Amino acid sequence: MAKPRQIIAIGGGAFPQDQDNPLLIRYFLKQTGRRNPRVCFIGAAHGDADAGRLRFYAGVSGLTCRPTHLPLFARTPRDLASFVLEQDAILVGGGNTRSLLAVWREWGIDQYLRQAWDVGIVLGGWSAGAICWFEQGITDSIAGSLTALDGLGFLPASNCPHYDSEIERRPSYRRFIASGKVGNGYAADDGVGLHFIDTELAHVISQRRGARGWRLTRRDGRAVERALPTQYLQSSA
Repeated sequence: MAKPRQIIAIGGGAFPQDQDNPLLIRYFLKQTGRRNPRVCFIGAAHGDADAGRLRFYAGVSGLTCRPTHLPLFARTPRDLASFVLEQDAILVGGGNTRSLLAVWREWGIDQYLRQAWDVGIVLGGWSAGAICWFEQGITDSIAGSLTALDGLGFLPASNCPHYDSEIERRPSYRRFIASGKVGNGYAADDGVGLHFIDTELAHVISQRRGARGWRLTRRDGRAVERALPTQYLQSSA
């Protein structure tokens, strides 16, 4: 039986500061259906900075999984296709979305990720690692005002992360939707995951009480915003 195609786009804050209870990452790993899944972190959006990679390893250290990372700025694996396709889950960190996509396209990672998605490897990430899967996203990759950016287009919608934590996100996304500069889409507060199966939103989950996912559509030249039913993830501890 073929595995479903899954993407979990997280608004931000995938690893809580206390590191004690990464509910979203636990949920993310569970979707692989594996007892001890292989999970790969890609930190190219922040130039493979040590801090992001170490935070990933610290965050999954208490979970049952086999973590690794894909370096794209130093000693990159020779057979990238095999490296990507042997994973059960791939988690993409935040940073500069425009640079992330450029590096991926140079290495052909975008094509390998499409293959991974098609064979049922669970994809996801936060901030830049959420935006990248959509047709368009709202990004701070360029200094100054937020801009719209084309993504990989796996998901036929637009996306805006950090909806409740960065003051310019909500008005900018609403303005872009209203003007038609980006298509209808989804926003996520920090700590919220948008779980897509194939290309349909199946679940909205949160590790923060009161945080939500949002649906935005253009109607009569204005943006209509609707809060989505959001499930709070309970600790298994």
